[in-house]
Amino acid sequence: MVMSTGEMFTQMGSLIAGVMFIWAMFQQYFPYELRTSLEKYTHKLFSLVYPYIQIRFNEFTGERLMRSEAFSAIETYLTSNSSMQARKLKADSVKNSQSLALSMDDNEEVADEFNGVKVWWVSGKNMSKGQSFSFYPVSDEKRYYKLLFHKKHRELIIGPYLSHVFKEGKAITVRNRQRKLYTNSGSHWSHVVFEHPATFQTLGMDPIRKQEIVEDLVRFSNAQDYYAKIGRAWKRGYLLYGPPGTGKSTMIAAMANLLEYDIYDLELTAVKDNTELRKLLIETSSKSIIVLEDIDCSLDLTGQRKKKKEKEDEDDDKESVAKKLMKDEGEAKTSKVTLSGLLNFIDGLWSACRGERLIVFTTNYVEKLDPALIRRGRMDKHVELSYCCFESFKVLAKNYLDVESHCLFDKIRLLLEEVNMSPADVAENLMVKSSMDAVDGCLEDLVGALETAKEEARVKAAEEEENAKRLLAEKVKAAEEKLKEVAAVKEETGTKIESNGENGSLAKEVLVQ
Repeated sequence: MVMSTGEMFTQMGSLIAGVMFIWAMFQQYFPYELRTSLEKYTHKLFSLVYPYIQIRFNEFTGERLMRSEAFSAIETYLTSNSSMQARKLKADSVKNSQSLALSMDDNEEVADEFNGVKVWWVSGKNMSKGQSFSFYPVSDEKRYYKLLFHKKHRELIIGPYLSHVFKEGKAITVRNRQRKLYTNSGSHWSHVVFEHPATFQTLGMDPIRKQEIVEDLVRFSNAQDYYAKIGRAWKRGYLLYGPPGTGKSTMIAAMANLLEYDIYDLELTAVKDNTELRKLLIETSSKSIIVLEDIDCSLDLTGQRKKKKEKEDEDDDKESVAKKLMKDEGEAKTSKVTLSGLLNFIDGLWSACRGERLIVFTTNYVEKLDPALIRRGRMDKHVELSYCCFESFKVLAKNYLDVESHCLFDKIRLLLEEVNMSPADVAENLMVKSSMDAVDGCLEDLVGALETAKEEARVKAAEEEENAKRLLAEKVKAAEEKLKEVAAVKEETGTKIESNGENGSLAKEVLVQ
């Protein structure tokens, strides 16, 4: 008698329900020792029937603190196989955005072969069950790759095959590496492709000092063994300081292009506290530059800590209760990163978690920075980027106009010795604005701008001198009036001022006051 489809599903459902009931009773009433032994022998029996071994490679290690290099190498290695075998793929651009890199999507499987042995790779992910509210929501997914192979090939797969996968994956990464510019949103990094064209050849700076910096950078990038020998983390700090428009940001781009490093542009005001700052540091990669631009403006980390505390004590005495409440409310919304936290970020224990890294500070006012922040060992090399000199101008003229000499060069040299003009302002005047008489026109524009700046500086100096004279005259007049008042008081009390010497001394005393 043939059963109908409905009867078959009914019996199957009853069978599944019965098995689940028996399993529940087994879990609840059988002793733990008996269950453990039974599961142990069941696994052994299953391994006789299913002779395959699985190895799992998780994306993150150490409670999501660090992305696994093995996972990244596997992901890159599987790119070619994924594009040929997988049904669901993920696409991303590679170097110079000229082509796409395809990788297998979640829950996909591809096969690979090594020395005649076939293996299978499976991708997957686990989603966290915990739910938390955040202004910067990030899905807490844990991705992984699973390698499946026959147990008789254990030695071949665990040894030569995995070494081949890691080596080939890293080689592909180097070939297709696309450098990135990162910025932080809270405690998470996001990035765009780094495409800044600046190089040291195009940087408007004294060639001798420029070559010194290039040699220092190259020496650092090749000094892994030396840093290990002397017991220091493989990192180096650069402090770039000088007036606005002197090329601090451009130099950072040139450093990244020279060493082929990624850039992490750290916005301190977006970091909630020292813990988030430490997490951002851990998530940076090696071969990178961590940049804190305008460090004197990022947070209230400048100036002497002792003076700051004294000022706060004075403010507390003067502020009313209402102002205090408003101040506390405002501070609650701002970053709580401290100077101590930033110092630990630069050269504390956590700063050694990644190798081959530069930390760069920029500022327009180096005198405002706390000495503890910029001492040697934290900011190892201090580079002053000042106003444009004649050597810097020649580099810019070569870059912008492709000229190495001109009849106006001598005049420009004399003007640059008398006028403070930033390389950015000089470069703007050298920009070709028309095809007609480009070189002569641009150099004449620069001469005109320098002469105008010279005249403005002369007028400003004259005004300052006039103001100084006026202030001095006002002080002398006030001193004379004060002297007359004192003399009148003495006359009323029967005391006379007898000598000019005494008047002079009294006048000096009044002026000092």
